Amino acid sequence: MRRGSTFARRQRSREAMRRERGFSLIELMIVVGIIMIVAGIAIPSLLRSRIAANEATIAAALKTIGTANVVYLSLFNRGYAGTMAQLGPTSGSCASVGSGCADLLDSSISGVNPATANPVKNGYRFTYYSPDPNPTPTTPNQSWAIVATPVGPGSTGISTFCFDNNNIIWKDTSGTMTTATLAGCSSTWPVGGNIGPT
Repeated sequence: MRRGSTFARRQRSREAMRRERGFSLIELMIVVGIIMIVAGIAIPSLLRSRIAANEATIAAALKTIGTANVVYLSLFNRGYAGTMAQLGPTSGSCASVGSGCADLLDSSISGVNPATANPVKNGYRFTYYSPDPNPTPTTPNQSWAIVATPVGPGSTGISTFCFDNNNIIWKDTSGTMTTATLAGCSSTWPVGGNIGPT
């Protein structure tokens, strides 16, 4: 009786040891396959969500730039700003607040820090248009426009945007419109329609 029960115990112990060795190759391949399927479903959805968030942030940034330009117009008797940097904070080349650096926008979106004529925010590059980069009281800027284009089309954004002194954000859902004129967003801009006055 004892030999039989001892044999059974040893047999169970060997089976338990075999089970503790780990997963078989087929089991691991099944798990990897399931992970790949889930990733294949989740990644495009995540990318679409990121693009939508970037585009919403850019529309809000354009409204902020528009508000800053209206304040600039009312403060400095030069019309609208000639460059984005003129709406930004003080820097090495502009030591005190004035028409050269009005401190109406933060340093990154105005292109002050890092210093650039075409600042980037949330995967979009801004290009500013004005008739005179250095407006004066005798030659004020009566118009302006700004265009936002995705840095990585299809990954950071799809649509392009244009905003000007008419206070309407134009959106091109195809992303083909990428420029404006010195007088503002061209009449051909609203390919995707506008997203309303600000």
